[in-house]
Amino acid sequence: MKIQSMFSAIGVVVLFFAVANPAHAGTVSGKASFSGTAPAVQEIDMNADPTCAGLHSETVTTEDVVVNANGTLKNVFVYVKQGLEGKTFEPPATSVKMDQNGCQYHPHVFGVQVNQPFEIINSDSTLHNVHGMPTQSKEFNLGMPIQGMKLTRKFDKPEVMVKFKCDVHPWMNAYAGVLPHPFFGVTNEEGVFEIKDLPAGQYVVEAWHEKFGVQTQNITIDEAGVQTADFAFAG
Repeated sequence: MKIQSMFSAIGVVVLFFAVANPAHAGTVSGKASFSGTAPAVQEIDMNADPTCAGLHSETVTTEDVVVNANGTLKNVFVYVKQGLEGKTFEPPATSVKMDQNGCQYHPHVFGVQVNQPFEIINSDSTLHNVHGMPTQSKEFNLGMPIQGMKLTRKFDKPEVMVKFKCDVHPWMNAYAGVLPHPFFGVTNEEGVFEIKDLPAGQYVVEAWHEKFGVQTQNITIDEAGVQTADFAFAG
């Protein structure tokens, strides 16, 4: 009985380390630099809806091209495009949130897994409608007239990218990358992204920008576990 207990304990320890330390899981990180002349920043005129206009004391600009102070791009969606074929990943139970706040979508670019809950919120005291326009999943157009209203939807097929717009406020738009796995990121105010816990292997990583198109890189996650993927966009 003591020998059996000892082997059982060893088995538990081995299982713990196998689960807690997946073999050669790595991180891909990098930045999206920008060179050349950026398009002129476009101001948004919200006077058609006095409620929207009253929510801002400063000028509001479009988010299709946001060049950071350090010469990088914000809102670049970076994801693993190839290399995970044959693998399956359960979608998280936690929801991804998109808020209508100040008569703009927040965030402007984001990612969500197939069949992961996607929660849409209206934080404004005015009518919005969320018009999701996927081509691989069912299109939807949801009126949200009440402040604090929340609706939840899911996408049942992958697609890069899905566009959202508001038919009430034509300046409102956003984009979501819908993927069958969790390996994606979006560049921030410093132009950097990070994709964690990617299993060892060879991959094609793609960077998507709303105005400047896509770029790809081949990367390898090996024993070192860390890989850099920088992208350079030009105006």
